[in-house]
Amino acid sequence: MNMNFKTTSLAAAVSAALCANAWALDPQSIKLADGIRFTPSLEVSERYDDNFRANEYNEESSWITRLSPSFELAVDGDKSAYRLTYLADSDIFHSSHDDDNTDHHLTGDAGFEFDARNRLVLSAGYHKVEETATQDQTLENDKYTTSNIGGVYTYGARTARTQFELGANYEELRYQNSNHINADKERDSTALRGTVFYRVAPKTRLLVEARHTDYDYIDNRNRDSDNIALLGGVTWDATAKTSGTVKLGGERKRFDRSGISSKSSAMWEAGVKWMPRTYSTFSLDARRGLDEGEETASSIESMRTTLGWEHEWSDRLASTVSYSYTDNEYQNYPREDKIKVLGLGLTYQVRRWLDVGLGYKYAERDSSRDGQSYQRNIYMINFNASL
Repeated sequence: MNMNFKTTSLAAAVSAALCANAWALDPQSIKLADGIRFTPSLEVSERYDDNFRANEYNEESSWITRLSPSFELAVDGDKSAYRLTYLADSDIFHSSHDDDNTDHHLTGDAGFEFDARNRLVLSAGYHKVEETATQDQTLENDKYTTSNIGGVYTYGARTARTQFELGANYEELRYQNSNHINADKERDSTALRGTVFYRVAPKTRLLVEARHTDYDYIDNRNRDSDNIALLGGVTWDATAKTSGTVKLGGERKRFDRSGISSKSSAMWEAGVKWMPRTYSTFSLDARRGLDEGEETASSIESMRTTLGWEHEWSDRLASTVSYSYTDNEYQNYPREDKIKVLGLGLTYQVRRWLDVGLGYKYAERDSSRDGQSYQRNIYMINFNASL
């Protein structure tokens, strides 16, 4: 389920891009009973990060060993399916053992098809994370948890001319830092979405979408606000050699306190894939919208574009290339960040159950605020294994 919540952390973006070269693995499951499968996997990686705190000054480097076991329990029925997944990311910093940490990710999904016209997908998640690249490097690492529960209900047969979707998601963000560090960022958010699809061709649909997200902060009540967005666009499935979704519209952020002015902005979202060959895929992901503020900024007007290329050179060898550019303009605060991330990955499938990957990432942030610019290089080798 995609409710378009903010996931713009650079550390998360770098980590996700580094993990992208594990896509060739073909894991086997353990059959526990009819329709019940258990799938374990393990990723072991060694990386060198020459600026793991993302500092402009006093850069720190380290070799980092990561152990990432994951477990999935799946139950498939005639008209329902369930998934429960647990993933742990344990990082060992060889030059700074005080930064050793383990992230925990627990997610659950359930899908139901009641009849040809009525479908429902439910999802929930809990994530416990520690990040060495923090907003203020003079303080301790950011330590936080997020938990969410939501669902998407769809009305209309898959081949019907008109379909309706209703989505809802509730999320909590809490920090575990000492001395109430980051307490001003803790919040609850409730997101609602309604989308109407109208089929104009066998694989092409027009859409109109309305969204409302309410943000309630625990301590910093000045940031209590709601975002309202209206979008129109088109989505298509494997038409010729492309597939994707493009949405255009506008967004308005309104604060509960009258002393903070509202902010309106153009908004767009696009996700397009082009496959000139069956073994080669180009992708474009772009977004412009209003994100929650940091420091004393009321909000952040963010514009992000990501280009990617995946190419399968043989049955066993594949490569990935990605480049992203983000422009974050802080509102009611004199700061603008421009972030660039370049990623290269190469994966070799030694066996059906074992991949070996090499990766490189270059990250750069050019900030108008002193002390927030940096450059970062990450080199990695990883082994991804399953049954």
